[in-house]
Amino acid sequence: MTGLPGGPGPAAVRGLTGGCVVDVVVVGGGIEGAATAWALTRRGVRDVLVLERDTVGSGGTGKSSGVVRCHYGVPSLAAMAWQSLRLFEQAEEVWGQDVGFRQSGYLVGVGPENVRALEANVAAQRALGIDTRLVDHDTAAEMWPAAELKDFAGFAYEARGGHGDAYRTCHALARAAKRAGARIRQHARVVSLLTSGDRVTGVRLADGSAVAAATVVVAAGPWSGGLVAPVGVDLPVRAMREPVLLVAPGAPLAESPVLSDLVNLQYVRTEGPNLLVGNSDLAAPDWADPDRYANLATPAETERAALRFAARFPGLPDAAFATSYAGCYDATPDFNPVIGPAGPEGLFVAAGFSGHGFKIAPAVGTLVADLLCEGASSHPDIRGTDFRLERFAEGRPLASRHPYVGAGEMR
Repeated sequence: MTGLPGGPGPAAVRGLTGGCVVDVVVVGGGIEGAATAWALTRRGVRDVLVLERDTVGSGGTGKSSGVVRCHYGVPSLAAMAWQSLRLFEQAEEVWGQDVGFRQSGYLVGVGPENVRALEANVAAQRALGIDTRLVDHDTAAEMWPAAELKDFAGFAYEARGGHGDAYRTCHALARAAKRAGARIRQHARVVSLLTSGDRVTGVRLADGSAVAAATVVVAAGPWSGGLVAPVGVDLPVRAMREPVLLVAPGAPLAESPVLSDLVNLQYVRTEGPNLLVGNSDLAAPDWADPDRYANLATPAETERAALRFAARFPGLPDAAFATSYAGCYDATPDFNPVIGPAGPEGLFVAAGFSGHGFKIAPAVGTLVADLLCEGASSHPDIRGTDFRLERFAEGRPLASRHPYVGAGEMR
């Protein structure tokens, strides 16, 4: 625990109503908070308390579409996804239970304007050890026989990618952390941070009680910015609503790889007997209140999705929308997370995952533990400094080295 600061001290603890003192309090019981608690306990930090406003995994984690891929143009993100994927493969051994990971594969297709970027990204990912390769149209057609693929100019395929269950994974991480000594309190909404002088010393809960802590990790998704603003931290994280639709294909389908369609800007994967269809066009974000937003796709969103889906899958003439739901990304201006110390001493942020959170969560927890305990990342390919909050004020956003025209936000 060499990187953890000293405790808040007697002066910070006096007068707490129903208070307690811990080494680390994690605000948020979603997948990033659970991963942080798990990783800290692995490093020997046992006195960890996770405070969740509702129930574990009930926020954005429970709305995740669960895609697992390593296809990123930011090397640190690609390496984090690769590290996490290998943990998903070993979930029962590492976390003690199956987390619903289906290794169906991941296929990304691009138009002519993005072929060079695709080739460069695959080369960079392979240099990191990631199991990915370019494939041709015939190979892609074998994976998705019902799809029209002529407008794609190139494909990349990850055989070890696929999709998982973010909610189950979150609970597996939380249980593993608890077995190692961490505590988790549900229905414990944090309303403010406690400070003494120039440091954060704990948190105040909605019931008036308080927790003093040497370190506070805010991993509260789209609620994170509001929590840290009163202590002078400008965290540019906003809730961005995204609908997901489930399509009844009209005919039995074998499980196929996740298809990331960077021509029509959609992604499609199997979900039981149905297909899950999501949006990859983030050019016009739908900013929302994370406590009050439309939980179903609107008629306009459904129509737009239907047109894209029908153009890509003419081989499914009897397909029909079955249902929909919507969730919120905790998005930053560069669509990459903030992971690191922020503002007053004792405050740490892990938020702004912008739709990437599930697939990199185990590595996020490990990075948080590294930074808190040692002050630097332990992984040679994951640069902790990439995710500094200060990059926004400095005008140095984190961006893909080989962005895709039309879909640069998510790659």
